[in-house]
Amino acid sequence: MEPYALLIAATLNAGTVLAIASLGLLINEKAGIVNLGAEGMMLCAAIAGFAAVVHTGSDTLGFAAGMLAGAAMAAVFGALVIWLNTNQYATGLALSLFGTGFSAFAGVRYVQEKIPERPSFAIPGLSDLPFFGSALFKHHPLVYLTVLFAGALVWWLYRTRSGLVLRSVGERPESAHALGYPVRWIRLGAVVAGGALCGLAGAYISIIYTPLWVEGMVAGKGWIALALTTFATWRPGRVLLGAYLFGGVTMLQFHLQGIGVDVPSQFLSMLPYVATIVVLALISRNPAWIRINMPASIGKPFYPGS
Repeated sequence: MEPYALLIAATLNAGTVLAIASLGLLINEKAGIVNLGAEGMMLCAAIAGFAAVVHTGSDTLGFAAGMLAGAAMAAVFGALVIWLNTNQYATGLALSLFGTGFSAFAGVRYVQEKIPERPSFAIPGLSDLPFFGSALFKHHPLVYLTVLFAGALVWWLYRTRSGLVLRSVGERPESAHALGYPVRWIRLGAVVAGGALCGLAGAYISIIYTPLWVEGMVAGKGWIALALTTFATWRPGRVLLGAYLFGGVTMLQFHLQGIGVDVPSQFLSMLPYVATIVVLALISRNPAWIRINMPASIGKPFYPGS
């Protein structure tokens, strides 16, 4: 039973990275903005967070540095697409390419660096339970905070006035503007918040998930997080479940290798990306279902004077 407990634990750990980034991107898209720069933001945040921990020894400062890096890159993206009305998709791709290259350049001196030994995390009493202790109760606090945040985001989006305003900006920005809401500033706030969460996900990778820095270590998780928002039809609860599903697929390759299943490693490495393509293909068979759930003005520029 122990290998299966470890598989569940690894699934929750891997899924947390995807969940944090996907929830940030969901906030962007609920406001009508598509940011394809998640991969680049996560990479820059990963090196920023790792470097901060190397120099200070503080995980808290590392997470803060990652969030700041992600928010700063998202703010630049937001200024370009919201005020200068550049194409959201092209600008997001440019941001991702920039982040990939810049993180590789900035991280050269940190490739061989090591950060202090991670403390062990365990919930007293519960962590000693057979099977469930190893599977569920020995995780970094951010794993549990992510689940709470997803629940809080559901409540905020659908039970508060400010959440309603954000959704209205993504659905009918002209109507929100006519009612006196600062549509551009609300969109910028959503973009920066989403960037900060992508930054937190990137920092989690380099500080907790795999405590080291390697060029390109995000390894496509930013793109999977983007796909997850569509897979989950822009619902936070479904994002969380989808993140753990993809996290499980990612960890399955290591589990199969550990129990001696004779499958080529290249095929196992393909599993998360194949799963992404299959799920999106299945969802695309019902475009009406996507249209019902998708923010009506997603990816569309807003001109206050029009």
